[in-house]
Parts: sequence; structure tokens; C-alpha cells
Amino acid sequence: MSNLKKQLAGAAGIVVLGLVAWGLYAAYKPQRLPLQGQMDAQEVNVSSKVAGRVGELYVTLGQTVPKGHVLFQLTSPEVDAKVAQATAATQAAEAVAKKADDGARPEEIRAAKANWERAQTGAAIARTTFERVNNMYEQGVIARQKRDEAQAQWQSGEQLAQAARAQYDMALKGARPEDKAAAQAQARQAGAVLSEAQVALAETKIAAPVAGQVSKIQIQPGELAPQGFPVITLVNLDDAWAVLQVREDEMGAFTMGSTHAANVPALKQQISFKVSSIAVMPDFATWRAARPGGTDLRTFEIRLRPAIRVEGLRPGMSVVFPPL
Repeated sequence: MSNLKKQLAGAAGIVVLGLVAWGLYAAYKPQRLPLQGQMDAQEVNVSSKVAGRVGELYVTLGQTVPKGHVLFQLTSPEVDAKVAQATAATQAAEAVAKKADDGARPEEIRAAKANWERAQTGAAIARTTFERVNNMYEQGVIARQKRDEAQAQWQSGEQLAQAARAQYDMALKGARPEDKAAAQAQARQAGAVLSEAQVALAETKIAAPVAGQVSKIQIQPGELAPQGFPVITLVNLDDAWAVLQVREDEMGAFTMGSTHAANVPALKQQISFKVSSIAVMPDFATWRAARPGGTDLRTFEIRLRPAIRVEGLRPGMSVVFPPL
């Protein structure tokens, strides 16, 4: 009996030592913690191509707007002045082009014809006078000088008639093709300047390029908005993803296209996510030595998109993945 008691006592001691050892091991064993990330979504900064003063805001913070909804409007006297100048220049150029296409006015044509007919009449009278003077010269009544003067006046009258006919023909034909082409080109140039000014004017009324929710309003009515400054920021809740930072020795499970379940505390709901992107993070923020003399470990940014659309899932919410 004495030996049996000793054996039982020894066995009990071994069991106790085993339990103590197991307790110490369990207490000091590294715990695998869950991986926590957060939701993010695509943001769109809405700005204007032209500078101006914010005249009207048509949205409020947190409002959900469809694509094409007018967000704000700028007032710009400079743009208005450019439109007015371009409009006047276009009207003037179009008038010049129309004048070149239409040619001379009927009154100008009639005046040119009257000048030609008058020149013809003068030339005919000068010829008759020359014939009479020439007969008198042949009869020896007048000197040769008089005859030459009459001949010069007759020839001058003929030339004047030819010049008047040329003016009449030019009035009938209208402007030269080159002049018409130049006038039309100037009209197109002025029209292009007007189109540019109208585009700048249209840029003072800004609509939502995508559907989304208004997350930021940087400038209030009455304040100046520089060119390209983001006046309003929209967040597209339909284009959301979870961001998770995973060390490379733990990312074996996060392959492209793999599916993972995670809890969203804000929604008290478990959601299925699918890996859509894997990118290495900068060294200065993520470098870690595994052990002295060991391999350096880097951290990767994993993006996971919800497998289905989840109502109420918003940027900034925590997403908790189970330990690997």
C-alpha cells in the first residue's frame, strides 16, 4: 500500500506539472489577432475650368445627387465680356462674308452701267469730231496740230469707255473667289472664338460628373473659386472597398480573387469580400525585421470589394477579418 501511494503521488505530481507547463505555454503563446481594416470609396473632386465667384450652391452636405445634377454656379464678368466681344466680332465677320458672296448692290451695278454708257457716248462724239477735223485737215483748212488733238481726244474717249466697261463687268461678277474665301475664313475664325467663349460660360454652371453623395463643400457663396479648385467633393458609395494592411508573411490567403468573410461592427453584419487589388506599401512606413539577421518583412495594402451591394456600408467603417 505504501508503494502504491507513492506511485499515485508521483503520477499526480507529474499531472500537476504538466498542467502548469501547459498553462504557462498557453499564457505566453503569441496570440493571433484579428485583422482590422476600414471602408473607403471613390471620391470625385468637382471644380471649374474658369475662375469666378461662387454665386449659387444647389446642394447641401450629405445630399445624394444623380449624375448631371447642377451643383453650383459661378459668376464671372470677364467671361460675360468675352462672350459679348466674340458675338460682335462674329456678326461683323459674317456680314463681311455675306457682302462678298452677294457682290455689288443693284444700285452700284446700275451706276457702273451708266458710267460705261456715258463713256461710250463721249467716245462716239470724240470720233465724230475727229472725222470732221480730219476732213478739214485734208482740205487744208486747219493745221495738223488741231487734227492730232482731235485724234487724241477720240482715243482717250475710247479708253475711258473700255475702263468703264471693265468696272461694269466687275460689278456684275462681284467679289473675287479669293476675297470670298478669305471673308468666309474670317467668319469661321470669329465663330470659333465665340464657341470658345461660350464653352467658358458653360463652365460656370457645374453639374455632377457622377452620381454620389456630397461629402465636402470647400467654398461658400460669395467666395472666389480659383481655376481648378475643388469646390465640392462627391463620394460614390456604389464604388466602395475595404482597405487592409497585411504583412507579407501573413498574406498567403489573400490572393487575387479570393473571398473572405468579415464583420462590420457598425452594421452588426457579416459581409463577404473579394480581393481586387494587392499593392506594396512604402518601405519607410512598413519595413520590419523578422529577427536579427533574418529576412526583412514588408507590408502590402489589400483592397477587397463587397461581393454584393450592402445598404448602409460607408467609408470609414471598421471591417474586422478573423485571425489567419
